[in-house]
Parts: sequence; C-alpha cells; structure tokens
Amino acid sequence: MRFLVMGSLNYDYTYFVDHIVRPGETIASGRLERACGGKGFNQAAALAKAGAKVFLAGLTGPDGDDLVRAAKDFGVDCAFLARTQERTGNAIIQVEEGGQNSIVLFGGANRKWTQQYREEVLGHFGKGDVLILQNEVNDGNGILRCAKERGLKIVLNPSPFEPDIVNWDLEKVSLFLFNEVEGEQMTGEKEPEKILNCICARYPAAAAVLTLGEKGAWYAQGEERIFCPARKTQAVDTTAAGDTFTGYFLSAQSRGMAPKQCLEIAAAAAAVAVSRKGASVSIPVWEEIAPFTSALPCAKVNPDV
Repeated sequence: MRFLVMGSLNYDYTYFVDHIVRPGETIASGRLERACGGKGFNQAAALAKAGAKVFLAGLTGPDGDDLVRAAKDFGVDCAFLARTQERTGNAIIQVEEGGQNSIVLFGGANRKWTQQYREEVLGHFGKGDVLILQNEVNDGNGILRCAKERGLKIVLNPSPFEPDIVNWDLEKVSLFLFNEVEGEQMTGEKEPEKILNCICARYPAAAAVLTLGEKGAWYAQGEERIFCPARKTQAVDTTAAGDTFTGYFLSAQSRGMAPKQCLEIAAAAAAVAVSRKGASVSIPVWEEIAPFTSALPCAKVNPDV
C-alpha cells in the first residue's frame, strides 16, 4: 500500500511562553525555535517513521531546501514536491508551560496549488493507493474529486476547519480523522457520541476517528463504536500530537490491524510525541512505541451509551 500525503509544508516558529497570550496583552518569550512542520509534512513524517511507504506532494518557496532535506531524512519520498516563487508557508506557535499550544498560519506557497500540479501528481497513483488530505492547501475539493476519479482511498483530516469544507464532496471520503473542536465545527454537536453519530449518518460509507487529547479517542463505523483511553504522560509540547496519531493509526491499519489495535498504537505514539519538544522531530519511530502498545485496554461499546 502506498500513501500519498497532499498537504502543507511550513517553517514553524515556536515561542515558549508562561501562558498563551490574551487579546491586548504583550508578553515575553523565554525561547524561540524554528523547525520544519506543516500538517502535510508532519503526517508524512509520522507515516514514514511508522514504517509506511509514503510520498509527499506540496509546494515550497525558494527558501524550502531545509524542508525537503528534513523530509528525505525521515524517509519520505519527495519526488513530487515542487517550488513556487511565493514564500514558504510558516506557523507562529505559542507553547505554554503545560504543553498546550496555539497556532497562527501563513499559507504562502501552500496556497498556490494549481489544477495542473494536482493532476500531474495524482496521475502517478490509482486504485489501492491512499490519499491523506488536510485543509492547509488550496483546492482541497478539487484534489478530493480527482483522487476519487482515479480510485484512491481518501482520508480527510478537516484541519484547519473552514465552513466551506461541509460543501465538499465528502461522500467520497473513506475515513475522517478529526479532534473534538473540528468535530463540533463539522456537526454542531459537542458530545463525542453525538458527533460520531452525526458523521456516520451523513456519510454511511465512511469510518471516523475522533481524538479527544488526554481523554482518549473514538473509532466509529456504522453502528460500531470503539473507545481507547489516552496513555498517561507528562506533556511538554502537544504541537504534533494529532499528526502523530494520524500517521500511526494509518500505518497500523495498513498492516491489517483491527481498529482497536490501531487506536492503541496511535495513542502510544502520540503520548511519546507530546513528551518531547518540537513537532516532526518529536514523532517516535515504530520500535519506540512497541513496548507500550499492550498496556492500553480498548473497549468496544454500545453506540447508545
């Protein structure tokens, strides 16, 4: 199975602060770090570190050499990366002492995708391949449609959420991966069970994974509901937690593992990632999470509970 991540590449500027800045407030940062990131980059890195065969398609500006080099170092195939004259995308990240973060994105080159580039990349893939798509690049619905026409299985992480996403051809999606904030934005519901019930009713052919941070994660398909608790750890930086979870869940799934096993492995990988500083550099390799995967009980539950 080949994975194709069509997504963003950013330089992350991370400011370590006592607390997330409030409106009208000016605070000092104790430290500033620059690293390679972006949801596309991070998810591709997570898949590669988890042992999957993954290709990354995306755009950088003339200043993108460090991103390409880092992706290759992680084991990502970068044959489909391209350059534009627009500056590479970047993210301003605040990380508070407890590990929580807030992020402001500048799209830059990530917002310069064209139909020609999209079709050129997807022309190399087809039935049996898996597309992972987020919302940090433009033309998301066009990418989704073109991928489905070519027979790819589509995984959608609707992040960052924009209201127009609900107007995409989402019936073409095979698997939704989102957190509780995005779940509420997608459905208008706040309770995990109601979010999953709504998604499964709207898109009956799709499965869904709902992550709840330290509260765990849910898997849903049809009437099936599986809950897995998060692994307890000391959070240092949660920046790449969701992307790590995504990459490891999909890698485990590609190995033929059952949903509850995929959740357990993804939860263990995310726990390791948040215990470290940084985004893509914090993502563990498969061997690091192996000792932890049998310690997390996952329960199949009644959807009406």
